[in-house]
Amino acid sequence: MLNTLHMQMIKLYAGDPKRIQHFCKVHSYAKLMAEMEGVDDDTRFIIETAALTHDIGIHLCEEKYGDCSGKLQEKEGPALAKALLAELGYPERVSERVQYLIAHHHTYNNIDAIDYQILVEADFLVNMYEDGLSKESVKASYDNIFRTEAGRLICREMFDLKI
Repeated sequence: MLNTLHMQMIKLYAGDPKRIQHFCKVHSYAKLMAEMEGVDDDTRFIIETAALTHDIGIHLCEEKYGDCSGKLQEKEGPALAKALLAELGYPERVSERVQYLIAHHHTYNNIDAIDYQILVEADFLVNMYEDGLSKESVKASYDNIFRTEAGRLICREMFDLKI
């Protein structure tokens, strides 16, 4: 099911290798962190599904608003994910949680569960690199965003933080 979704997302983003690379990297880190944190299989499945689809609204936002800010993605992405996940036969409870995560993945207060935390951390790891954040900005993100042991370890190693 995840591989089918992965390929559908690649198809959806056809001609946009930068965005394909982005969600593939977020998925890879999210899966790694979920496994390192020892989450149950159901939670890992939700995390992986959300990681693959977290930016699903980005093209619609660019077309509709000429902007793909995180808040606009949170607004437009859930409905697109709902339709795709229904088409692929995802259970409704999984789809509902994934839609919630998409609708909040750029909102960093009130993180309510490990799936949400891991998605945010995985997206941050990728965005900090892709956006070329300074060491100081990475450290601030580490201090303010990262809560899982896995995410903190990966962040320290990736950016050579001396903590």
